[in-house]
Amino acid sequence: MTTRPQLLHDVGVRALEWLSDHRRHFRLSLEPGEVPDLGRLKPVGELAVIGTALFREGVAGSRQARLARELLDFAWEEVLEGGAVLDRVQRDEPLSPMPLEVYAPFRGDGRRHPGLERGIAHGRALRSWAALEMLPVRRLGFSVTEERAGLSPSLAIAEATRRTWLGQRPEPWTLGYHIGYDVTHTVFHLTRWGSRPEALPSDLADYLGLWLPTWLEDWAERGHWDLLGELLVVDACLPQPALEEDVWRRYAAAQDGSGAMPIEGGMPEAADPAELFDLLHHPTLVAAFASVMATSRSLAALPAGPA
Repeated sequence: MTTRPQLLHDVGVRALEWLSDHRRHFRLSLEPGEVPDLGRLKPVGELAVIGTALFREGVAGSRQARLARELLDFAWEEVLEGGAVLDRVQRDEPLSPMPLEVYAPFRGDGRRHPGLERGIAHGRALRSWAALEMLPVRRLGFSVTEERAGLSPSLAIAEATRRTWLGQRPEPWTLGYHIGYDVTHTVFHLTRWGSRPEALPSDLADYLGLWLPTWLEDWAERGHWDLLGELLVVDACLPQPALEEDVWRRYAAAQDGSGAMPIEGGMPEAADPAELFDLLHHPTLVAAFASVMATSRSLAALPAGPA
């Protein structure tokens, strides 16, 4: 049974409100000119990807759109200092893909830092850039990020896809925790975070259409809400998404009244607000993303009204 758009939408509204209420924890707490821990940049990039997806899909209400815009402005101007933080990272680690990966969604939203772009161009001119050793799904993501930034991929996207687990369509019962995340990110990269579902190769779409319902049921039964949320995004990227109501109801029921989504099971116990944010920000970002994509697909499937 296809899920009602309101249920899908409400999950995202609550998640976005929690992220907005706790946005101070995205801050990097740097001394002037300090280079941040790269792990602290990843949530900022994820926030940008989800914020831009919300505007792209056009399913946000006025309050939701305002919160998303405020979050993007905050992340770019106050967390990344208008891109200066990424520029420092690029200068400190010219072979790190992280600055480009975080920058790409902001650039797509019209935010630019010429100095950072010059640094990225310098790094890409090195033979070592294309020789960086990465896991297949990471290499695919890197190639797609280069393309999104208007650059030639270091490795052709079709070849990078073939090297991934999903690209080889293995035995579906071998999908475990880590492979599950590899599968979701392969789909995210190929569909450009949901903006181009048609870019998912037909053989992979058929494979996922056959086996994804079983994986969704499995991870819903386990109560692993973070991976389930990512798999729900994958469902929304398929030509015929299931939007299964029972799975979505269990997913929505796991969301805390505050809007936060736990990683697995119930809400964690943490006295320190910053520690709690570190535990909750990723599954909550995923909940916002899953909501945006599923709401958009659900509304698109509704019968047209009278002319």
